[in-house]
Amino acid sequence: MDLSNIKNIKNLDANNFFLLAGPCAIEGEEMALRIAEKVVEITSKLKIPYVFKGSFKKANRSRIDSFTGIGNEKALKILKKVGETFEIPTVTDIHENEDAAMAAEYVDILQIPAFLVRQTDLVVAAAKTGKTVNLKKGQFMSPEAMQHAVKKVTDSGNDNAMITDRGTMFGYQDMIVDFRGIPTMKQYGTTVLDVTHSLQQPNQSSGVTGGRPDMIETIARAGIVTGVDGLFMETHFDPANAKSDGANMLHLDHLEKLLSNLVKIRQVVNQIHS
Repeated sequence: MDLSNIKNIKNLDANNFFLLAGPCAIEGEEMALRIAEKVVEITSKLKIPYVFKGSFKKANRSRIDSFTGIGNEKALKILKKVGETFEIPTVTDIHENEDAAMAAEYVDILQIPAFLVRQTDLVVAAAKTGKTVNLKKGQFMSPEAMQHAVKKVTDSGNDNAMITDRGTMFGYQDMIVDFRGIPTMKQYGTTVLDVTHSLQQPNQSSGVTGGRPDMIETIARAGIVTGVDGLFMETHFDPANAKSDGANMLHLDHLEKLLSNLVKIRQVVNQIHS
């Protein structure tokens, strides 16, 4: 996939990775703009192409009383404002077929959640908008199986698909990343590693997903060494009080140091392969 097809993506450099980052869910305008402003500042300094990430709704919650969003149109308008304010592309998840056309009016990339990536009608609906489609690898799927998800997009007349690994179920309450899958999936398309979701600890008896944010840099470094094209991570200035996925988020204060280290690793990897 040619990233230059994504509207407003900047700092394009074939020698660097790109970043999809932001809060798990859009909680309000002020928080979204605050996070975006900080990440834009950091990625501009480090010359990392950046896409702002935020879910306009969360449909796959463990409990019925979990936060699902502030309203579809309200959240989508905030995503659009973030994109226009900072002149950056944006990405959001969709969960139902009719979400595709609606969200496509506001964002640049449509993301298919891992739980739903085998839902043919949903993938096709996203593809037919003409937007770039980010396919999350199902926690239950092999890397090889993702070629069929990509083919659903391309067979729908859209050549702009990318794959994001977000870990594989390991028992009932843990995830692992099989880094052998990165070069495998790169055969099928642009490949991203979702660092923070790969560190989730789902299916807790409380109904609230746990996580291992202390391992974020470890997983991210391994991804860069393995050759991922991009990284995905959720970040927030107050993870402890985030309304969704706070247990595995990266604190915004730690983002610059992490990305600085990863850029240095990428430079070393590039030298080895030059």
